[in-house]
Amino acid sequence: MSNRSIKNIVIVGGGSAGWLTAGIIAAEHQCGLQQSKVNVTLIESPDVNIIGVGEGTWPSMRNSLQRMGISETEFIRHCGAAFKQGSKFVGWKNGTDNDFYYHPFVIPSGYGKANQYSAWKTYASEHPFADVVCAQSHICQAGLAPKQNATPEYAGVLNYGYHLDAGKFGQLIQQHCVAKLGVRHIQDHVEGVISQDNGDIKALQTRQNGELAGDLFIDCTGARSLLLGQHFNVPFIDKSDVLFNNSAMALHVPYTNDDEPIVSATVSTAQEAGWVWDIGLQDRRGVGYTYSSKHADDEQAQRTLKAYVAQSIGPERANALEARKINFEPGHRSHFWHKNCVAVGLSAGFLEPLEASALALVELSATAIAENMPVTTEHMHIIRDNFNQRFLLHWENIVEFLKLHYVLSERNEPYWQQMRAPESISPRLKALLTQWRFQPPNRSDFVQNEIMFPSASYQYVLYGMGFETLNDVSSREFDTPQSAVKHLQENQQHVRKLMAGLKSNRQLLEHVKHYGFQKV
Repeated sequence: MSNRSIKNIVIVGGGSAGWLTAGIIAAEHQCGLQQSKVNVTLIESPDVNIIGVGEGTWPSMRNSLQRMGISETEFIRHCGAAFKQGSKFVGWKNGTDNDFYYHPFVIPSGYGKANQYSAWKTYASEHPFADVVCAQSHICQAGLAPKQNATPEYAGVLNYGYHLDAGKFGQLIQQHCVAKLGVRHIQDHVEGVISQDNGDIKALQTRQNGELAGDLFIDCTGARSLLLGQHFNVPFIDKSDVLFNNSAMALHVPYTNDDEPIVSATVSTAQEAGWVWDIGLQDRRGVGYTYSSKHADDEQAQRTLKAYVAQSIGPERANALEARKINFEPGHRSHFWHKNCVAVGLSAGFLEPLEASALALVELSATAIAENMPVTTEHMHIIRDNFNQRFLLHWENIVEFLKLHYVLSERNEPYWQQMRAPESISPRLKALLTQWRFQPPNRSDFVQNEIMFPSASYQYVLYGMGFETLNDVSSREFDTPQSAVKHLQENQQHVRKLMAGLKSNRQLLEHVKHYGFQKV
């Protein structure tokens, strides 16, 4: 058994997770070519509804689409996609009128070369931190795009991801995987699992196609976790004592007119028992309220969501919209690769929509599998252990970073008070918060490779929320405010240049729809 070759990859479940995984693996191993040593089959039930409420991606999605061979022009046209340049947090500190800050997709100007925090506090503390150290928050606030008409596909003047229609996205990747990448697509019901003597999965028992054998099985069955959770009973680590949100209400909100601006960031607005997300697509907005069912019932949540939407489209139109309820358990599996089965997407876990880490984790997981595809079952054991160690660190990092947004709040509703209760904060995060009282977050705080939220992200959240670091700088050149001033000055020049040269988000998207981008 230890020398059995790993050739047939079976992915169970479609949607964004299943098809992204199929596409990334198939592209990496050239499954559409005759000489490929790997075959990819995706099986999905024709009766299972895909959860798609409009999703945000990270900039990593550009690389994923490009490596699969999907044109950016085609993607934007097919998926109703728009550009996303980060997140805007409204009302998270205290809920006053001017309470907002940005977590953009670019690192601060001169990051790692000078202490921007010290320069900001010394010379420009009357302005928001992000505005002083980077250009992107200005561009987002102005509703501008991250690139120009002549910028080639997947290149950018500024770093960017997307807002997209999740349902249309899954359809596009499915069509591309089957037509261009050699992925075999089966629509059938999985009714059982047939095991090897050693406990590995030998085959899936399907309703119409009989036994579907494979060497490596990838569980993309969503929260059901058909293989990893139900078949293998891999434990689920509940994080509801740290992150309280377990419910969401979602709406499709029409624009009031064809020229309405399309926001260039995900807008996350704090509410009494959670927060509302608001993302701009080409032809509508995706708006939803994620909340704790212990602090608000469904009726209260729907009122909160409709009241938010009514501010932009009016009470009558808001009340006519039909909200969709989504339940979830915040948490993740204790490990993600068990025997010859690995979980990707919701089957591995889900925390909450904040900072849009779900699709980024799918990309990272699929890429890790594709680039470290085991050759034999003996090799798989080593790959599996490395994968589990690596992704447990990723999940722990995400939990801590999401929690950071809540523990700095000064809001006085019970939900927010309990969210910052000391017993709900991990010892590591407590230690980091103490450390950051004396020095800004830096790269040495997070030593593992591929950290999903680097120290620059922590700076944007901490100082966006008014966190204070002791500004008693040392004599190091790095800590001397004057050494950072030139970076701040260069940033302001960059802001003026971009503001004068970039179109609005909607203007550039209209150009792409009619003319497309230049091919790379």
